[in-house]
Amino acid sequence: MQLYNKLSAKERTALIEKAGEERITISFYQYHNIGNPTILRNHLFIFWDTLEVLGRIYVAKEGINAQLSLPAPQFSKFKEHLDSISFLKDVRLNVAIEQDNLSFLKLKVKVRNKIVADGLNDATFDVTQKGKHVNAKEFNKLIEDPNTVLVDMRNHYESEIGHFKNAITPDVDTFRDSLDIIEENLKEHKEDKNLVMYCTGGIRCEKASAYYKHKGFKNVYQLEGGIISYARQVEEENLENKFRGKNFVFDHRRAEKISEEVISHCHQCGEPCDTHVNCANEACHLLFIQCPKCQEKMNNCCSYDCKDVISLPVEVQKEMRRGKGNSNKIFKKGRSKDLKFKK
Repeated sequence: MQLYNKLSAKERTALIEKAGEERITISFYQYHNIGNPTILRNHLFIFWDTLEVLGRIYVAKEGINAQLSLPAPQFSKFKEHLDSISFLKDVRLNVAIEQDNLSFLKLKVKVRNKIVADGLNDATFDVTQKGKHVNAKEFNKLIEDPNTVLVDMRNHYESEIGHFKNAITPDVDTFRDSLDIIEENLKEHKEDKNLVMYCTGGIRCEKASAYYKHKGFKNVYQLEGGIISYARQVEEENLENKFRGKNFVFDHRRAEKISEEVISHCHQCGEPCDTHVNCANEACHLLFIQCPKCQEKMNNCCSYDCKDVISLPVEVQKEMRRGKGNSNKIFKKGRSKDLKFKK
């Protein structure tokens, strides 16, 4: 019985291309008290592996958070399987705006302490007392109200390439960092303002809205389904699109275009650009924004030091990395002293 992924990304890519089937990228989450996350984790992996599901799924005692792709012909079986699990029946599925057959290349189903790293002690407040969910039409109307404060619950590298007009975009590395900052900055408006929040697919707002209600905010709202659902509703209902730029996503696509506007800049030359890349130096791997000209000039690197490193033989590079931990991979997305035009 297979319980873990056994294929490399290269092997999986070849299989996907050989199959020639269109794949659907979707995401969903559900907060629910799960007695034994490991049993659910194994159950999901075993069945989803037969459907050729690929993605990153976190299961915890508090629920499930999933980003994945699957062959389009298998969608009905996948949905039937979800509906057979009581707390996942009719769960909202956020279908990606821009599809890519290679958005995910491995199936990873992991048991975690939390489905989102929020750093909160859930025992201190009622996580079921959430804010009011609003759809795209209601959201558009609400954020035009002068009595509304609109807050982006994502991290700096996400909001840098795209956000809603007039939104507060905290300059933070993690979701947990933003919670206290927002509360402190808005503490004078706990009773007289509408606190409206949004994130990628809704999961961060789900927890944050309950937290802020616990902290005394009276009028708390959240964009249901996040930016992904908003973009789809705007297109289907011919609504005004109030989102500027791209929506950052956590798969190989890295972003979906929501509007034609480019609001960010290359971190190296300052030209308009909203394309995230990883530094080609495996010992660095920094996520940053780089335009095509700088990619060519810098050999896909974030700095001249990294450019020098990748000119060395691969074996020499591996020896340089031996025994060292992660470098820029941890909480330095878009931040480095070498990036002249960083936010």
